Amino acid sequence: MNKRIKLTIGIGLTVLLLAAVFATVAFAQGPGGAFGGMMRGQGQSGFGGMMGGYGMMGSGNPISGTMPAACPMAGGVANPANAQPISFDKAVEAVQQYLKNYNNADLALAEVMEFENNFYAVVKEKSTGAGAFELLVNRYTGYVTPEPGPNMMWNTKYGHMAGAGGMGMMGGMMGWSRGQQTGPLTVSVEQARTAAQQWLDANQPGAKLADDEARFSGYYTLDFLKDGKVAGMLSVNGYTGQVWYHTWHGAFISEKEF
Repeated sequence: MNKRIKLTIGIGLTVLLLAAVFATVAFAQGPGGAFGGMMRGQGQSGFGGMMGGYGMMGSGNPISGTMPAACPMAGGVANPANAQPISFDKAVEAVQQYLKNYNNADLALAEVMEFENNFYAVVKEKSTGAGAFELLVNRYTGYVTPEPGPNMMWNTKYGHMAGAGGMGMMGGMMGWSRGQQTGPLTVSVEQARTAAQQWLDANQPGAKLADDEARFSGYYTLDFLKDGKVAGMLSVNGYTGQVWYHTWHGAFISEKEF
């Protein structure tokens, strides 16, 4: 089989796989699909664009993740009538079981936050103390999924674009990780906080960043406050300064660090 035939077959398989992935996510999302919401940019720009165009592929525009709370990727499903939320402790147990099944002794639960739409968990690396990845837990079923958005798209070690070795299934199969920037973050913590606060000033008047931030491979995640209380969360790309607002959590309820 010559190189041209192999290349044609490879491109065809890639297109089919991409179509299947996009169709599945769009079905879960409902009208507009994942790319009608997650990749809509708004507000002011970060430190630089990723691909040129609009939203996530735009000229540095922050990303507003508008994934519906009922989407399985956002830790939700269409919950049965009169269903009761699981307890905070049950959500912690679900994450611990997820990590047990993940079978990586270097990973540990760092924090769990309860929101109106889901539970959110940060998993850290014991050896480095850095964030590994972020998870969501369905409030009614306890079903655990990787958080969408930056955790999947920007996480260079464990995200879907990271290639083999972490959660990087799509990156490894498609070879996308070859073009993804890796290595030490080029956006400092101070620059990331500046970009995040500028986005808040433009889009969440009166909101201020919390004092600390979680650093992951490829990006930072930061909470923000209104009237001294947690009011939301956003992430900043560690190479471009691009801001991604998490809109799938709903109102904050409680949190616990481990």
